[in-house]
Amino acid sequence: MAQPQQSPAKRNAREKLLDAAIAVVRTQGFAASSVDELCRAAGVTKGAFFHHFDSKEALGAAAARHWGTTTSGLFAAAPYHDPSDPLDRVLAYIDFRRDLIAGELPEFTCYAGTLVQEAFGSSPDIRDACASAIFEHAKTLEADIAAAATRYGVDLDPAGLARHTQAVLQGGFILSKAAGNDAPVRESIDHLKRYVELLFGRSRSEGSAA
Repeated sequence: MAQPQQSPAKRNAREKLLDAAIAVVRTQGFAASSVDELCRAAGVTKGAFFHHFDSKEALGAAAARHWGTTTSGLFAAAPYHDPSDPLDRVLAYIDFRRDLIAGELPEFTCYAGTLVQEAFGSSPDIRDACASAIFEHAKTLEADIAAAATRYGVDLDPAGLARHTQAVLQGGFILSKAAGNDAPVRESIDHLKRYVELLFGRSRSEGSAA
C-alpha cells in the first residue's frame, strides 16, 4: 500500500526520516536497518537524525504514528464509502484492499504490521504505536458493519469482525512474504470477501438490498 507523501522539496529532515523508515523497514525489516542507512535513505545527516530522534526505536515508533495518520487520509477519501447499503460499503472496502495489492512486496505490505512483529517484545513504545495504527483503522469499519448487521438481521460483534478483517490482511501479508509473491494475500482477501457474503446471506449474483 503506497503511502501518501508530500513533494520531496517540501519535506523537512524529520519528515524525510519518517518516510525513509517506512520504506526501508518494509523492505528489509527493523533490526537490519541501521541509523546510518536510514540517514542515507532520507538524504540527511546523522546530526539531523539525532536532532529529531533520540534513537532508532524512537524513529520507528514515530514512523508508525506517521503511517497511521497518513494512511487514514487515503482510506477516508476512498470510494468504498460511496454505496448507500452498509454491506456494500464493507464489501467495497475489501475490494479496495485487494486493489491496493500492486507492485513489489514492500510497496503494499503494512509498515505497522511489519514493525510490530519484530519489536513487540523489545519496545513498548513501538508496540503501542503499531497497535494504535492497526486497531484505530479497524475501528473505522465498525459503524458500517454494525449498520449492515442491523439491516440484514445478523447477530455479530462489529468490533470483532472489524479486527478480523485486519487479521486476515496482516496474515496474508506474512504468507506473501514467505512465498515471495502476492498470491497468498490475494487469496486471503478473496476468502474474506466470501466469508462476509456468506455471513450476511449475500450471494455473488445479488446486488444491494432495496
